[in-house]
Amino acid sequence: MRGLLNRLKHPTNRRSFLKKSMAAGTATVAGALLGSGGRAFADDEHGPEEKGGRLPRGDAAILRFAAAAEILESDFWVQYNELGGIPDSEVPGGSGNPVYTAALEVLDEDFPQYIHDNTDDEITHFTFLNAYLASKGADTVNLEPFRTLPGSTATGSSGQPRLTNLMQLTLDTSWWTRYRSSTNNPDLDPTFVFPQAVPGLSTGQFPAIPRTDADLGPPDHIQAIANTAGFHMPTIEQGGSSLYPAMAQRATSVEVLRILISIGPTETMHFQTWQDKAGNAPPLTDPTNGLVFPDLSAPSEEFNKSLIMPEPCPFLSRMLPVCSVIRPTETKGVAMGAVKFWTAMGLFIGQSPAFFELLSDLAADADRARRGAG
Repeated sequence: MRGLLNRLKHPTNRRSFLKKSMAAGTATVAGALLGSGGRAFADDEHGPEEKGGRLPRGDAAILRFAAAAEILESDFWVQYNELGGIPDSEVPGGSGNPVYTAALEVLDEDFPQYIHDNTDDEITHFTFLNAYLASKGADTVNLEPFRTLPGSTATGSSGQPRLTNLMQLTLDTSWWTRYRSSTNNPDLDPTFVFPQAVPGLSTGQFPAIPRTDADLGPPDHIQAIANTAGFHMPTIEQGGSSLYPAMAQRATSVEVLRILISIGPTETMHFQTWQDKAGNAPPLTDPTNGLVFPDLSAPSEEFNKSLIMPEPCPFLSRMLPVCSVIRPTETKGVAMGAVKFWTAMGLFIGQSPAFFELLSDLAADADRARRGAG
């Protein structure tokens, strides 16, 4: 994992795979990834607009990164839906796992419906973004060549290969206290360390879905898996809540800005829903690995599970009054930061170097976008 994170830090690696492969004239993964021109980025010879001439180059890069993020989100939400949601014509695949579903319903009886609807939302996001890019003559994103990771073999899973890993997650749950803090904002206090809601999740690798039917017992083990899912869901969605407004600050086209500020709030709605459910995770210790879920019913403001509205905090300047806001929304390096966040989570364990090359390339292009600069 450390090696993968280090690879993302070095910009010299970003384009080498795509350029060398295309220069050799071979059939490449890159050609399958991008729907029209077979390129992960628009080179300078295309000028300030994407080659179709109807979309600023920077805006196209932002939307491509957003589309890639939504494809990856859809992949792991489908895995949740197969085992603990509602497989149907809207979100097909899998047949459900009654034991896992029952453990999720301990957090909320409507958990399966929420999983289904969240999955459906993410699928519509990436299909819309790709369709919009295509309508403007811009390259689209297709990650299907990287669908190679083994998924769960527990009862109810479709057994299809995956893009993402839900069976070895390391979760940063500091968002819990970040959104309950009235004194600190990571945009103003980038080095401040917010306490973890579930410290154990940040120090190991834990499954959020049953890996096999062997994970369906003992009861506290499958409940710990469901609790991990309950915290993984808001962990991901709070990232989306920040990503969209941060990228929107770089958009040039008013229509692209409209897209970003229309999709972004749905991610925040997801986050609000899931953090409310996470607070219902029953305190327990997993007998198979020692993972502890603490009691979050404490009355302290920092951990109180009922405080799901963002506390007002310092915003833009400490000279101004506190304000209830999404945080962080700093735009510098936000796309590459998202890739590093997903990677540190363990979401891409088992993925190929080519996958990381492409994802970091898409992020670098999005981070280079400047409002009014193409």
